[in-house]
Amino acid sequence: MENLKDNTFNFGRNWELFLKVLDEERIAQAEKSLKQMLEVEELNNKSFLDVGSGSGLFSLAARRLGAEVHSFDYNQMSVACTAELKKRYFPDDPDWKIEQGSVLDTEFMQSLGTFDIVYSWGVLHHTGNMWKALENVRIPLSMSGKLFLAIYNDQGNSSRHWLSIKKLYNRLPGIAKLLLIYPVFVRLWGPTLLKDIIQGKPFYSWIHYKNNRGMSQWRDVVDWVGGYPFEVAKPEEIFEFYKKKGFILTKLKTCGGGLGNNEFVFQRIV
Repeated sequence: MENLKDNTFNFGRNWELFLKVLDEERIAQAEKSLKQMLEVEELNNKSFLDVGSGSGLFSLAARRLGAEVHSFDYNQMSVACTAELKKRYFPDDPDWKIEQGSVLDTEFMQSLGTFDIVYSWGVLHHTGNMWKALENVRIPLSMSGKLFLAIYNDQGNSSRHWLSIKKLYNRLPGIAKLLLIYPVFVRLWGPTLLKDIIQGKPFYSWIHYKNNRGMSQWRDVVDWVGGYPFEVAKPEEIFEFYKKKGFILTKLKTCGGGLGNNEFVFQRIV
């Protein structure tokens, strides 16, 4: 990720732990997510840029769907995670390139060339300068290309509350972080598990949990609590930003005004 300082979250460390539980079901879920949002069945003869590749899961999914893939991340541990997945599934593959770089570095983005699909899921709001990042992801997109983004939903005061929690988490020493994680875990999962019990289906939601990022329940919560820098936007703000720059919205999946990411697919028309 971008602009890492001592009090920011080490996303790469979280992804490194995630790779220990990565399995075929999670990879298939990632492939399904790409196919649904991009409205395709395969990505043969397409070039795919993964901006902020994290674990490398979606780079892997795009490659398995047939795309020529270029992955980069600011966090060196995330770059290593992506490289590990390539080593596991596509060793010595010339059609999957991986490097370290920053979406905030305009010259770097210009050096990448052009791509049919530019993908950045849950990344740009962690850069410390979201609107510049949103601007820069346009640079490597081909003239008729698709831009697939996911940006945290602006919940007003609730988002400001979460921002305070994230700042606190990243300032705490190691063991103290757990003291914050556990109550948040209960806050996020408690109502759902209680509802399952009331409905006579104990732990149903836990057992059938499906995160389209492939994360486990615990890693998902850690990523959420620790994810700082942290910015948010309303869906209409993202829509208007790209409309003014010659894009049309071809697919939208919101989080219903609540906690989470709104997903957008834009296509360049000018």
